[in-house]
Amino acid sequence: MVILQRVILFAVLCGAAGCATRGDLQSLERNTNDARKRIVRLEKEMTGVRQMANDEVQISLQDFRKDLDTLRRGAADLQASQDTIRVDMREMSGRIDDMKILVKKSTEDGGFQKEEAERRLAAMEDRLAKLEKMLDNLQTSAAAPADSTPEGIYQSGITAFKAGEMQKARDLFTRVVEQHPAHGLIPNCQYWIGETYYSEKKFEPAILAFQDVIKKYPKSDKAPAALLKQSLSFKSIGDKKSARYVLNKLKDEYPKSEEAAKVKRLLKEL
Repeated sequence: MVILQRVILFAVLCGAAGCATRGDLQSLERNTNDARKRIVRLEKEMTGVRQMANDEVQISLQDFRKDLDTLRRGAADLQASQDTIRVDMREMSGRIDDMKILVKKSTEDGGFQKEEAERRLAAMEDRLAKLEKMLDNLQTSAAAPADSTPEGIYQSGITAFKAGEMQKARDLFTRVVEQHPAHGLIPNCQYWIGETYYSEKKFEPAILAFQDVIKKYPKSDKAPAALLKQSLSFKSIGDKKSARYVLNKLKDEYPKSEEAAKVKRLLKEL
C-alpha cells in the first residue's frame, strides 16, 4: 500500500513538472517573438534615421560646394582686379619715367613750360599712389577669411545694399533665411529683402516680402517699418485704399513707433 502511494505521488509530481516546463516554454516563446518584433521595429527606425542623416549630410555637402564655388569665383574676380591694377601701375610708372625725361630735356632746351610739366607729373604720381592703395586693399581683402556666420552674411548683405547691389544683397539675405531659419536675424533679413525690391521699384514682390515680416514677426522691431514701406508700395502702384488701410493698421498696432509719427502726414497725401 505504501509503495502504491509513493508511485502515485511520483506520477503526480512528474505531471506537474511537465506542465511547468510547457508553460515556461510557451512564455519563453512569446518573449522571444516580442523581442524579434522589437528588433524588427528598431531596425526600421534605424534605417529611417540613417536615411535622414544621409539626406542632411548631402544637403550640407551641396551647400558647402555652393559656398566653395562662390569663393572660387570671388577669388578669380579678385585676381583679375589685381592683375588689372598691376598693369595700370606698370603703365603709369612708364609714363612717369617718360615725363621725367621729357621735363628734363625740355627744361634744358628751354622750349617747355616747366610748371605745366610738373603739374602733369604730380597728377600721374597721385594716380599711381591711388592704384597702389587699391591694390593693398584688395590684397588685404583676399587675406581676410570670409565670414560665413549668419551675422557675417547679413552684414555683407547690408554692405551690398548700401553699395546699390540689390540682387547681391537679396541673395545674401535669402541665404541667411534658407540656411538659418530659426536665427534672430530672420525678421531683419525678410525686411531687407523687401527693401531691395522696393529700391528696384518692384513694388508687388516688395509688398509680399514686407507681408512676411508683418504676418510672421509682428513683435519684431522691423514690423512697423515693414508696414510703412508696404503702404508706400501700395501707393506707388496706385492702390491708395490699401495704402490707407496699412497706415491705419500701423497707427493702431504700433502707436509709439517712430513710423507711426509719419502716418498723419502720409494719410493727408493719400
